[in-house]
Amino acid sequence: MVSPRILIVLAVAGALGAGTIVWVTVRPDATTETPAGTSGFGAAQREHRERFFGGDPDRDVRGGQEMKPRW
Repeated sequence: MVSPRILIVLAVAGALGAGTIVWVTVRPDATTETPAGTSGFGAAQREHRERFFGGDPDRDVRGGQEMKPRW
């Protein structure tokens, strides 16, 4: 016969595992974007990223510049 303590530990572990699976699959992730053409947090986040990483299209960066550290 299985000890009642082992059964309780298995039941708690199973409940925690099932809860974790449900939480991961059902919970909307903060990094998930909304579909194109919809408003919401995803659209604002996308616009912020475009402004941050967009850069200056008029600036010539093809040649680059050698990095000279000032020690």
